[in-house]
Amino acid sequence: MIKTKLKIFAGDILGALNSAIVALPQALAFGVATGFGASAGVWGAIILCFIAGIIGARVPLVSGITGPVTIVVASIMHALNADISSVILVIFMAGILQVILSLTSLPVIVKYVPYPVISGFMNGVGVIIIIMQLNPLLGCPIMSNTINSITALFQNLSHINYDALFIGGITLLMVFAIPKKFNKIFPSQAIALIVCTFISIKTGLNVERISEVSVSMPTFMLPKAHLHEVITYFHYSVMLAIVLSAESLLTVLVADSLIKTKTSSKTMLLGQGIGNMVCALTGSLPGSAATMRTVAAINTGSTTRLTAVINPLILIILLFKLSGFVAQIPLAVLAGILIKIGYDIIDVKLLKVIKFAPKDDLYVLALVFLLTVFYNLIVAVGAGITCAALLYAKRTADSAKLIHKSVYDKDIAKLEKLLDKDYKHKIRVVHIDGQFFFGSATQLISQFEDLWGTKYLILDYSSDALLDISAIFALEDIIIRLQAQNVKILLVLKNKEIFKQLDEHNIVAQIGENHLFYSESDAIDFAKSCLMNKVKKQRKLFWKS
Repeated sequence: MIKTKLKIFAGDILGALNSAIVALPQALAFGVATGFGASAGVWGAIILCFIAGIIGARVPLVSGITGPVTIVVASIMHALNADISSVILVIFMAGILQVILSLTSLPVIVKYVPYPVISGFMNGVGVIIIIMQLNPLLGCPIMSNTINSITALFQNLSHINYDALFIGGITLLMVFAIPKKFNKIFPSQAIALIVCTFISIKTGLNVERISEVSVSMPTFMLPKAHLHEVITYFHYSVMLAIVLSAESLLTVLVADSLIKTKTSSKTMLLGQGIGNMVCALTGSLPGSAATMRTVAAINTGSTTRLTAVINPLILIILLFKLSGFVAQIPLAVLAGILIKIGYDIIDVKLLKVIKFAPKDDLYVLALVFLLTVFYNLIVAVGAGITCAALLYAKRTADSAKLIHKSVYDKDIAKLEKLLDKDYKHKIRVVHIDGQFFFGSATQLISQFEDLWGTKYLILDYSSDALLDISAIFALEDIIIRLQAQNVKILLVLKNKEIFKQLDEHNIVAQIGENHLFYSESDAIDFAKSCLMNKVKKQRKLFWKS
């Protein structure tokens, strides 16, 4: 028992150490990329990881600023003219929204986001990071968005700082060339950061550096929360909260699959929300559960939340001990590291099999990717989910069909021979096969055109799926049109909740409660009885005449 506990404890410590080594260069690079500064990135990783580790999930989730969060924060900084106090208010409100979200059942929705939407979003974020770091790689200032970065890149080709390009090129060579097996032991990003910074110092390269990193504990400050600013900036906080929460929820899914656990998404989001609120109060950058760092910790042996508590303590030690060295890190080195991070974010697995993917998935992926890169991340995800839902609705609607069969009976057949127009006296059963919802309703209406002349039509809806309002209206329209042709409607339902729905919308009264059945055979017997009585009446009239 003690041996097992010691093994778990040792695994958590090694996982915390490995994830901290991965986290430090990333936090520094992301901090610079947002415009907040390297210190804000590191302290954000320390504060969020520690608080989320104590309050949040029991699995070893290593939190801090990530690629998607960096892009959103940088976009907000640009939109608010680099007004740090306003951005801090947005971060604080985003944390509050995460806490509110943790009290609802909405977090489970992330499981139902289609893969092409996630892939398109992540590919877009990866490309944005790469494009935005090309100018710093050339020794030029970073731009605030993709379009500005591309425009500035062509202008900066005649103003290249070759020292920056040289050290940035070495960084790229190292992060891409170091084998994956060695990378698991000691991250290539950390190796490149140390080696290339050391080279730049020793050779006296003329490059822009981080220059200043605050090692003092951040001080608390309340954001200026005027009602006008809260209302004005609210949509930014919603955008940030969605990205923070979505990435954390996706990381939890990855962690659970690796260590075979089931994490409460609500508890995790609560910890993340409170952690991001504290980050805002200390002027640090917000973040989410980071997939790469979490996987690094788990692969090293982490199994409990202790990793998330020890990780920030290691970061504090590294920050205090290496602050002088960190200040000398060239921005071109950070650019090289970020380009590798951007490449790692891109969904290479999907790109390899893209030619085999269904066209609908490719349309969604392309839409999300283009909107992410050139417009807005949240609009991209929203448009992708909407597009995927509509395409799914179309596929489902196309599969919905009517299966109709005529009902023959020897007794009825004998009686019908007495009539001149016996083809008018038919019983048909129509099975509504598939989902009957807004997408399939209009499709099914057109299929009823073939049923004119039927006297008793039995509609059999055997699905347990409740009808949406479009389907209810469509059903009402079908009934009105058939009744106008003197077709008697019998409805077979096997779900009492659907019966209740139709009753509330007066469709039961429209059909007649005696025309609703729980089994198809009962409906057929009723129709046969009615038809037989009608034939007998017409027979009497025939002999009298």
